[in-house]
Parts: sequence; structure tokens; C-alpha cells
Amino acid sequence: METPLVPSGSSCSEVSSICSERTAEMTPESVGNFDNSLASSFDALRITDSACSKTEDLGVPEDLEGVKRGSWAAHKASLAGECQSAFSQLLMICRQTAPVTLAEVIDPGSLVKIGEGTYGEAFKAGTTVCKIVPIDGDLLVNGEVQKRSEEVLEEVLLSLTLNDLRGDDSDKEVQNACSIFIETKDFHICQGAYGADLINAWEVWDAKNGSENDHPKEFSDNQCYIVFSLADGGRDLESFVLLNFDESRSLLVQVTAALAVAEIACEFEHRDLHWGNILLTRKEASIMEFTIEGRKMSIKTCGLTVAIIDFTLSRINTGDAILFLDLSADPGLFEGPKGDRQSETYRKMKEVTEECWEGSFPKTNVLWLQYLVDILLLKKSFKRTAKDERDLRSLKKRLNSRDSAKDALSDTFFSDLLIEAAS
Repeated sequence: METPLVPSGSSCSEVSSICSERTAEMTPESVGNFDNSLASSFDALRITDSACSKTEDLGVPEDLEGVKRGSWAAHKASLAGECQSAFSQLLMICRQTAPVTLAEVIDPGSLVKIGEGTYGEAFKAGTTVCKIVPIDGDLLVNGEVQKRSEEVLEEVLLSLTLNDLRGDDSDKEVQNACSIFIETKDFHICQGAYGADLINAWEVWDAKNGSENDHPKEFSDNQCYIVFSLADGGRDLESFVLLNFDESRSLLVQVTAALAVAEIACEFEHRDLHWGNILLTRKEASIMEFTIEGRKMSIKTCGLTVAIIDFTLSRINTGDAILFLDLSADPGLFEGPKGDRQSETYRKMKEVTEECWEGSFPKTNVLWLQYLVDILLLKKSFKRTAKDERDLRSLKKRLNSRDSAKDALSDTFFSDLLIEAAS
């Protein structure tokens, strides 16, 4: 990987010149030599009818496969040369010349809402999960300013980089690969009000669960969205029922392996790996393969498959840019209840990074592994012995001395779950 010009060091002093230039607004930052399309400041963008009109001169590629399978960087020059705004770049990556309707993207058959967040809604259509995020509008959504195109563009590029880690069966020389990060199947830019099918699915979920979000009927015909089409990773850890200690160990080793691979491949830190961002499902496959620094490994899954989702707060080095979110602009993130494990983890991240969020601090991944151990001990009920609980507490204690997920993967807690392929 070619490292961007700005160093991604492990101390605040190494990036002090950048740390002093943070903006007050909570927006992601791009640091590095990512041409004019990403490295320079984006123009402020408000979506209007004219902004959402057709842009036939974009030279949109006929298919996304080249973009999704690792060669999106090869399109970098054309993106920089032909697109003058983040919104135009999003259209190009989505192979569109103009926004389409939500109905054109989301199949109304068997449509159900499955979750929600501050910035969007999640629906399941068939085997695909569709995450709908309103962008660039003036309407406050759930009390928050809508995401801007430039923020979403970086999340798209981060998702594509993690897609690359899924590897390719034809690539026998891959150095780092794993399939644990959720697969992003496609992206679409849409415009218009929610249709009747989406409204109905939203209201059914609201009646059963009590939505904390604003009713989507508030969106006008001019509202634009980005729709992430994702693989169905299963239920989140919060609601998933673990059966026994072996399943809890499988969960921990799969998450640790994924973070380790991504650390090495692209200096990745998730920075928000709470129990709502880990999906679980049961499958018959007894092993899961991954590659780390050229070593082909297998994990004993105990019938459990993990998927890591939501990279909104994540930090990554794509090889062309360092993408991150400046969390110092959101002080409320660090003001959660004392003793709450998730809130305490945010505060520990702040200490580790010294608020230089653009820097590389893989210790943050370890903090989230310790959080997961706490969740298993305190929040999840499954069959386990007193010795099992002691083993989990001992793991958490040993993780204090680990500086990265790669380092943590070598812990004896995981040793009998990892198999190295014969050379």
C-alpha cells in the first residue's frame, strides 16, 4: 500500500499540524494525495431540482464490478477530472446520471423494516438489506442535520475498500482477506417521497417497536437519499441468543481476526463496535477461512457466522487517502453515563488518540474487544461455567497489554480455534 503524504502515526505530535486545523462541524476528513476529488475541500452542497437533474457528461461506467472489486482507485483520475461536486461523484460511482425513485431500487415484495438509526432506516427486501439515508436536505431528520454528500462519499469509498478484503477466488497471491465485514452489494442515489410500501413497513415496525425516528412522511418530493444495498448478516448481538461458551469464543475470534486483517491491509479502526454493529447468524459451515500477511488460516466457527457493520465512525487508509470522522466535533459522544460500557469505551478512545482522530491507533480496536468481553459477561446469558467466566475475565485483563487486534489474535484464548493451512 502506498501511504498518503500525511503520516498516520501513533502519537499526537506526529500529526499536530493537522490536529490544529480541525473544523467545528462534525464532518469526515480526507487527508492525503487523493487528487482534487477528495483531498481538497468539497463545495457546500444543497440539493435542488437543478442539482438533481441529469448529468449526461459524467461518463458513468456500465457496471460497478470494476469499482467494487478493488479497481475503484483506477477511476480516481476520471472522478477528479469530470466531476465537480461530491454529489456528482456519488452518481458516477452508482452508475447513474440522475437520481432514481426509491421504488426503482427497493423491491416492495416481502418488504419489512428491520431497524433504524439517527441518520437513516433499514429495510429488508428479499435477501437484501437496504439502508436509506437522507442527504443534503434542509429538513432536520430526527433532530439532526442531514448528512452531506461529501460525508456519504467517504463512507462509500470506505465500504468499497472493505469489500476488497473479501478477496477473489482467482487471486491466489492475496496477502490479506476476510469475509467478516458486511458485503456492500450496491449503492443508489434516489429522490422523492417515501412510497406507500415503505410507509406501511415503517408504520408496522413503529406499532410493534415504537420508533424513535421521525415519520418519513415528512420527506418531500425533492428529498435525496443514498441507499446502501447490503448482504443480510443476520440479527445483531443485542438480540441474538447465544447458546454456549463455544459460540461466545467463536464470536470473539471472528471479530478479532477481521479487525486484525483490516488493520494490516488498510490501517482500519472501527471505533464504534458496539453490540448493535455485530450481526450473527447460524450456518452449517464449521470453518471460516481468512488470510493474514499471506498466511492462510481457518477459524472454527462452532456454526456461528459474524458480520461487522456500520463504518460511520471508522478510520481507514485506502492507499490514496486517510478517511476518518473528527469525533472531537461531537463532545456529546463522550458524555454518556458513567459505568456504561459503550460510553466508557468512547472515553477510552479519546484518551488513546489524544483526539488526533486522523492518526492510526489500532489500540482502539482492542478497546472494543474488551467492551465485547464485558458485554458477554454482563449482558448475555448463555450456558457457561465459572471457569468459562474466569477465562473471559483473564482475556480482558491480558488485552490491556495488547496494542492491536493483530497482537490480540495471538492470545492463548483463541489458539485452539485457529488453524493454519499447510504450506
